[in-house]
Amino acid sequence: MTPTPVPGRPTSARTLWAVSDLHIAAPGNRELVEELVVPQHPGDWLIVAGDVAEKTNTILGMLSDLNDRFAKVIWVPGNHELFSRPKDTVHAEQKYAELVAGCRAMGVLTPEDPYPKFAGRTIVPMFTLYDHSWRDPRTSVKHALLAAEGNGVMFTDQVAIAPYVDVPLWCQERLGYTVRRLSQTTGPTVLVNHWPLVREVTERLELPEIALWSGTRHTQAWPVRFRAETVIYGHLHIPVLTEVDGVSHVEVSLGYPREHHHTLDKRRARELWPYPVLTEDPREEEA
Repeated sequence: MTPTPVPGRPTSARTLWAVSDLHIAAPGNRELVEELVVPQHPGDWLIVAGDVAEKTNTILGMLSDLNDRFAKVIWVPGNHELFSRPKDTVHAEQKYAELVAGCRAMGVLTPEDPYPKFAGRTIVPMFTLYDHSWRDPRTSVKHALLAAEGNGVMFTDQVAIAPYVDVPLWCQERLGYTVRRLSQTTGPTVLVNHWPLVREVTERLELPEIALWSGTRHTQAWPVRFRAETVIYGHLHIPVLTEVDGVSHVEVSLGYPREHHHTLDKRRARELWPYPVLTEDPREEEA
């Protein structure tokens, strides 16, 4: 596919773009991705911050298509990638391992691979999950989940992930693994995760209970601690930029048709979807 130059952006510059929550099984979403998620320069990279689809073959097929377009693709899983049914042969952790193996076979980077650098920043793909800790601390997890269900809020995760793995425990394991790797980084970073890292971004939720499945209090200090210039995330389907402690937290979701019908044209008019995270002019490296 021949790249179409973006007005005002140097044609010699390569860009790191970001998208999330493509949900390509939703009507029309695959066609939008095929039309809009294209490089502007042969050296462009793409971040895909989770929730591509639910079926393994569909997820890997879409990532393969994007990998054919972009010089490098970086993927992190969302909750939808982890969904499974009782009749499926792999669940939860096994499904994630299967997706990582599929990505590695085609050269797509995952949270298990060495962190790449782009424009002098370390790009950090992460997989941290959630532990229901974004709740009233006076309330137990059990009571918080029951109260959410009583208010009509229950994530599909409860039937498509939770029966097969202790999600808070898996979250704890992922946090330990990730913070050990982050502690070895130096210089500025771009942190990439499907779930937001700070609770402030959940303040826009119409249903506050959704925060129970949206992150963990243990990542709140990470953006500052690990020198993030930008945090890229998805999950909430509220595509906004939020400044927290001097760090830009950018949700880059496409979302479902009923959602992007109201937001996508405005973002496209401002050249904000796909989101341009970093732009690097190769001539600057040579100077």
